[in-house]
Amino acid sequence: MRNYFRFYLLSLSLLIGVSTPLAATIQAPISTVCSSAVEDWVTYIDRIAIAHSQLLTQIQDQLVANQHEIDSLRGQLQENQHQLSLVIERQQQIYQNMDSPYSKSPPASKKNEAKTSKTASSNDEAIDYNEAVALVLQKKQYAQAISRFQNFVKSYPNSIYQPNAYYWLGKLNVKQGKKENAIYYFALVAKTYPKFSKAPSSLLKVGMLMQEKGQKDNARAVFQQVGKLYPSSASAKQAQKQILKL
Repeated sequence: MRNYFRFYLLSLSLLIGVSTPLAATIQAPISTVCSSAVEDWVTYIDRIAIAHSQLLTQIQDQLVANQHEIDSLRGQLQENQHQLSLVIERQQQIYQNMDSPYSKSPPASKKNEAKTSKTASSNDEAIDYNEAVALVLQKKQYAQAISRFQNFVKSYPNSIYQPNAYYWLGKLNVKQGKKENAIYYFALVAKTYPKFSKAPSSLLKVGMLMQEKGQKDNARAVFQQVGKLYPSSASAKQAQKQILKL
Protein backbone atom coordinates (compact mmCIF):
# COMPACT_ATOMS: atom_id res chain seq x y z
CA MET A 1 0.00 0.00 0.00
CA ARG A 2 2.79 2.43 0.87
CA ASN A 3 4.63 1.51 -2.26
CA TYR A 4 1.52 2.31 -4.27
CA PHE A 5 1.08 5.63 -2.49
CA ARG A 6 4.73 6.56 -3.18
CA PHE A 7 4.27 5.70 -6.81
CA TYR A 8 1.19 7.92 -6.96
CA LEU A 9 3.02 10.89 -5.42
CA LEU A 10 5.97 10.43 -7.72
CA SER A 11 3.72 10.35 -10.76
CA LEU A 12 1.84 13.44 -9.62
CA SER A 13 5.06 15.40 -9.05
CA LEU A 14 6.31 14.45 -12.49
CA LEU A 15 3.03 15.56 -14.06
CA ILE A 16 3.13 18.93 -12.28
CA GLY A 17 6.78 19.41 -13.23
CA VAL A 18 6.01 18.82 -16.87
CA SER A 19 2.77 20.83 -17.08
CA THR A 20 4.17 24.04 -15.53
CA PRO A 21 6.82 24.79 -18.16
CA LEU A 22 4.40 23.64 -20.85
CA ALA A 23 1.80 26.18 -19.74
CA ALA A 24 4.46 28.87 -19.65
CA THR A 25 5.53 27.87 -23.14
CA ILE A 26 1.97 28.14 -24.42
CA GLN A 27 1.25 31.50 -22.77
CA ALA A 28 4.49 33.20 -23.89
CA PRO A 29 3.68 33.36 -27.67
CA ILE A 30 0.23 34.90 -26.96
CA SER A 31 1.81 37.83 -25.11
CA THR A 32 4.50 38.18 -27.76
CA VAL A 33 1.92 38.18 -30.58
CA CYS A 34 -0.20 40.87 -28.90
CA SER A 35 2.82 43.07 -28.31
CA SER A 36 3.98 42.64 -31.92
CA ALA A 37 0.51 43.49 -33.29
CA VAL A 38 0.40 46.72 -31.27
CA GLU A 39 3.85 47.70 -32.47
CA ASP A 40 2.87 47.00 -36.09
CA TRP A 41 -0.27 49.10 -35.71
CA VAL A 42 1.66 52.00 -34.21
CA THR A 43 4.20 51.75 -37.03
CA TYR A 44 1.36 51.77 -39.59
CA ILE A 45 -0.19 54.88 -38.02
CA ASP A 46 3.19 56.60 -38.02
CA ARG A 47 3.66 55.82 -41.70
CA ILE A 48 0.23 57.25 -42.53
CA ALA A 49 1.01 60.40 -40.57
CA ILE A 50 4.35 60.80 -42.34
CA ALA A 51 2.77 60.22 -45.76
CA HIS A 52 0.01 62.72 -44.97
CA SER A 53 2.55 65.32 -43.89
CA GLN A 54 4.60 64.76 -47.03
CA LEU A 55 1.48 65.09 -49.21
CA LEU A 56 0.52 68.38 -47.57
CA THR A 57 4.04 69.69 -48.11
CA GLN A 58 3.92 68.70 -51.78
CA ILE A 59 0.53 70.38 -52.24
CA GLN A 60 1.79 73.56 -50.60
CA ASP A 61 4.90 73.53 -52.80
CA GLN A 62 2.75 73.01 -55.90
CA LEU A 63 0.45 75.89 -54.94
CA VAL A 64 3.44 78.17 -54.52
CA ALA A 65 4.85 77.05 -57.88
CA ASN A 66 1.48 77.60 -59.57
CA GLN A 67 1.24 81.11 -58.15
CA HIS A 68 4.72 81.91 -59.44
CA GLU A 69 3.74 80.60 -62.87
CA ILE A 70 0.54 82.68 -62.89
CA ASP A 71 2.51 85.79 -61.93
CA SER A 72 5.02 85.04 -64.67
CA LEU A 73 2.29 84.57 -67.30
CA ARG A 74 0.60 87.79 -66.21
CA GLY A 75 3.85 89.68 -66.61
CA GLN A 76 4.47 88.07 -70.00
CA LEU A 77 0.99 89.02 -71.17
CA GLN A 78 1.50 92.64 -70.17
CA GLU A 79 4.83 92.63 -71.98
CA ASN A 80 3.17 91.18 -75.10
CA GLN A 81 0.57 93.94 -75.06
CA HIS A 82 3.31 96.55 -74.81
CA GLN A 83 5.28 94.92 -77.62
CA LEU A 84 2.21 94.84 -79.87
CA SER A 85 1.65 98.57 -79.37
CA LEU A 86 5.30 99.19 -80.24
CA VAL A 87 5.01 97.00 -83.32
CA ILE A 88 1.97 98.88 -84.58
CA GLU A 89 3.62 102.24 -84.00
CA ARG A 90 6.82 101.12 -85.71
CA GLN A 91 4.94 99.78 -88.74
CA GLN A 92 3.03 103.02 -88.97
CA GLN A 93 6.28 105.00 -88.98
CA ILE A 94 7.78 102.71 -91.60
CA TYR A 95 4.73 103.04 -93.77
CA GLN A 96 4.60 106.82 -93.49
CA ASN A 97 8.26 107.04 -94.53
CA MET A 98 7.72 104.86 -97.58
CA ASP A 99 6.65 105.91 -101.05
CA SER A 100 2.92 105.81 -100.42
CA PRO A 101 0.04 107.80 -101.81
CA TYR A 102 -0.43 109.29 -98.33
CA SER A 103 3.08 110.63 -97.97
CA LYS A 104 3.50 112.03 -101.45
CA SER A 105 0.01 112.86 -102.65
CA PRO A 106 -0.19 116.26 -104.29
CA PRO A 107 -2.42 118.96 -102.82
CA ALA A 108 -6.02 118.54 -103.84
CA SER A 109 -7.19 120.95 -106.47
CA LYS A 110 -10.26 123.09 -106.09
CA LYS A 111 -11.96 120.75 -108.50
CA ASN A 112 -11.25 117.74 -106.27
CA GLU A 113 -12.34 119.66 -103.19
CA ALA A 114 -15.63 120.47 -104.87
CA LYS A 115 -16.06 116.85 -105.81
CA THR A 116 -15.32 115.72 -102.26
CA SER A 117 -17.90 118.06 -100.78
CA LYS A 118 -20.40 116.97 -103.41
CA THR A 119 -19.94 113.26 -102.74
CA ALA A 120 -20.15 113.59 -98.97
CA SER A 121 -23.62 112.08 -98.89
CA SER A 122 -24.09 108.55 -97.65
CA ASN A 123 -25.41 107.51 -101.04
CA ASP A 124 -22.25 108.62 -102.82
CA GLU A 125 -20.24 107.04 -100.05
CA ALA A 126 -21.80 103.64 -100.73
CA ILE A 127 -21.35 104.08 -104.48
CA ASP A 128 -17.67 104.92 -104.15
CA TYR A 129 -17.07 101.98 -101.85
CA ASN A 130 -18.86 99.51 -104.12
CA GLU A 131 -16.94 100.80 -107.14
CA ALA A 132 -13.67 100.18 -105.32
CA VAL A 133 -14.79 96.66 -104.42
CA ALA A 134 -15.79 96.04 -108.02
CA LEU A 135 -12.25 96.86 -109.13
CA VAL A 136 -11.08 93.98 -106.96
CA LEU A 137 -13.71 91.30 -107.45
CA GLN A 138 -14.79 91.92 -111.03
CA LYS A 139 -12.09 93.80 -112.90
CA LYS A 140 -9.08 92.45 -110.93
CA GLN A 141 -7.46 95.88 -111.21
CA TYR A 142 -5.65 95.75 -107.90
CA ALA A 143 -3.41 98.81 -108.24
CA GLN A 144 -6.39 100.96 -109.18
CA ALA A 145 -8.39 99.46 -106.34
CA ILE A 146 -5.68 100.43 -103.85
CA SER A 147 -5.82 104.00 -105.08
CA ARG A 148 -9.61 104.07 -104.87
CA PHE A 149 -9.71 102.66 -101.34
CA GLN A 150 -7.06 105.13 -100.21
CA ASN A 151 -9.07 107.99 -101.62
CA PHE A 152 -12.17 106.56 -100.00
CA VAL A 153 -10.74 106.47 -96.45
CA LYS A 154 -9.55 110.06 -96.84
CA SER A 155 -12.82 111.31 -98.29
CA TYR A 156 -15.08 109.54 -95.79
CA PRO A 157 -13.23 109.40 -92.46
CA ASN A 158 -16.45 108.68 -90.54
CA SER A 159 -17.84 106.12 -92.95
CA ILE A 160 -19.21 102.81 -91.74
CA TYR A 161 -17.13 101.26 -94.53
CA GLN A 162 -13.84 102.53 -93.10
CA PRO A 163 -12.77 99.26 -91.40
CA ASN A 164 -13.67 97.26 -94.51
CA ALA A 165 -11.74 99.68 -96.70
CA TYR A 166 -8.63 99.34 -94.53
CA TYR A 167 -9.01 95.57 -94.54
CA TRP A 168 -9.18 95.58 -98.35
CA LEU A 169 -6.07 97.73 -98.45
CA GLY A 170 -4.27 95.16 -96.31
CA LYS A 171 -5.28 92.28 -98.57
CA LEU A 172 -4.47 94.18 -101.76
CA ASN A 173 -1.00 95.14 -100.53
CA VAL A 174 -0.34 91.48 -99.70
CA LYS A 175 -1.32 90.58 -103.25
CA GLN A 176 1.02 93.29 -104.55
CA GLY A 177 3.86 91.95 -102.41
CA LYS A 178 4.01 95.06 -100.20
CA LYS A 179 4.13 93.38 -96.82
CA GLU A 180 5.09 96.47 -94.84
CA ASN A 181 2.05 98.34 -96.17
CA ALA A 182 -0.15 95.33 -95.52
CA ILE A 183 1.04 95.03 -91.92
CA TYR A 184 0.27 98.70 -91.40
CA TYR A 185 -3.30 98.43 -92.68
CA PHE A 186 -4.12 95.19 -90.85
CA ALA A 187 -2.64 96.59 -87.63
CA LEU A 188 -4.69 99.74 -88.12
CA VAL A 189 -7.87 97.67 -88.38
CA ALA A 190 -7.04 95.66 -85.24
CA LYS A 191 -6.09 98.70 -83.17
CA THR A 192 -8.74 101.19 -84.35
CA TYR A 193 -11.69 98.81 -84.75
CA PRO A 194 -11.17 96.03 -82.16
CA LYS A 195 -14.88 95.04 -82.27
CA PHE A 196 -14.98 94.84 -86.06
CA SER A 197 -15.80 91.33 -87.29
CA LYS A 198 -12.53 91.15 -89.22
CA ALA A 199 -10.37 92.46 -86.34
CA PRO A 200 -9.28 88.95 -85.20
CA SER A 201 -8.35 88.02 -88.77
CA SER A 202 -6.51 91.32 -89.23
CA LEU A 203 -4.42 90.79 -86.10
CA LEU A 204 -3.69 87.22 -87.15
CA LYS A 205 -2.50 88.44 -90.56
CA VAL A 206 -0.16 90.92 -88.87
CA GLY A 207 1.47 88.03 -87.01
CA MET A 208 1.68 85.82 -90.11
CA LEU A 209 3.27 88.58 -92.19
CA MET A 210 5.82 89.21 -89.46
CA GLN A 211 6.50 85.49 -89.32
CA GLU A 212 7.13 85.49 -93.09
CA LYS A 213 9.56 88.38 -92.63
CA GLY A 214 11.48 86.41 -89.98
CA GLN A 215 10.33 88.59 -87.07
CA LYS A 216 9.57 85.60 -84.86
CA ASP A 217 9.46 87.37 -81.49
CA ASN A 218 7.06 90.02 -82.77
CA ALA A 219 4.97 87.38 -84.51
CA ARG A 220 4.70 85.33 -81.31
CA ALA A 221 3.62 88.41 -79.35
CA VAL A 222 0.91 89.16 -81.90
CA PHE A 223 -0.33 85.55 -81.99
CA GLN A 224 -0.58 85.51 -78.21
CA GLN A 225 -2.52 88.76 -78.34
CA VAL A 226 -5.01 87.19 -80.76
CA GLY A 227 -5.64 84.40 -78.26
CA LYS A 228 -6.11 86.87 -75.41
CA LEU A 229 -8.40 89.34 -77.19
CA TYR A 230 -10.43 86.82 -79.21
CA PRO A 231 -10.12 83.46 -77.36
CA SER A 232 -13.18 81.82 -78.96
CA SER A 233 -12.46 82.89 -82.54
CA ALA A 234 -11.17 80.76 -85.38
CA SER A 235 -8.26 83.20 -85.64
CA ALA A 236 -7.22 82.35 -82.06
CA LYS A 237 -7.04 78.65 -82.95
CA GLN A 238 -5.00 79.43 -86.05
CA ALA A 239 -2.74 81.71 -84.01
CA GLN A 240 -2.02 78.85 -81.60
CA LYS A 241 -1.03 76.64 -84.53
CA GLN A 242 1.26 79.35 -85.84
CA ILE A 243 2.97 79.65 -82.44
CA LEU A 244 3.85 75.95 -82.61
CA LYS A 245 5.60 76.59 -85.93
CA LEU A 246 7.89 79.28 -84.52
